[in-house]
Amino acid sequence: MPAKFQITVDCSDPDLLARFWAPALGFVLQPPPEGHESWRAYWLSVGLPDDEIEDGYDSIVDPSGDGIRIWFQKVPEKKSIKNRLHFDLLVGGGRSLPISERRLRVDAAVAELLEAGATVIRAVEAPKVDHYFVAMRDPEGNEFDVV
Repeated sequence: MPAKFQITVDCSDPDLLARFWAPALGFVLQPPPEGHESWRAYWLSVGLPDDEIEDGYDSIVDPSGDGIRIWFQKVPEKKSIKNRLHFDLLVGGGRSLPISERRLRVDAAVAELLEAGATVIRAVEAPKVDHYFVAMRDPEGNEFDVV
């Protein structure tokens, strides 16, 4: 049986990244447990000290309930080197579509992500292998690709 797991992303502002990545991945902000109006209310109810609780959201989930949970964990240090793990947002439609169509789809997604706070690192075209993608950074500098 496959192991259950979540992806944890270290960051400075969990709410910012949860709100960025939820729509980017087609996920939703994970609601607080039943009976609690907010995550703050939940954490207080289980005894977490007030000074350790952040307002806002810190995790996102697949709205169908089938996918993994992604938790944005607050850490004191800033990102300082390139990610060893990154997301590839597969929006182009795959090689069954012409490269011109895939490029339009990728560029449209890139435009939305720029509006949401991402930045472009570079666009990569490899005509000999029929490939196009855009390398980007999320609002805290974590790298990802739009393919």
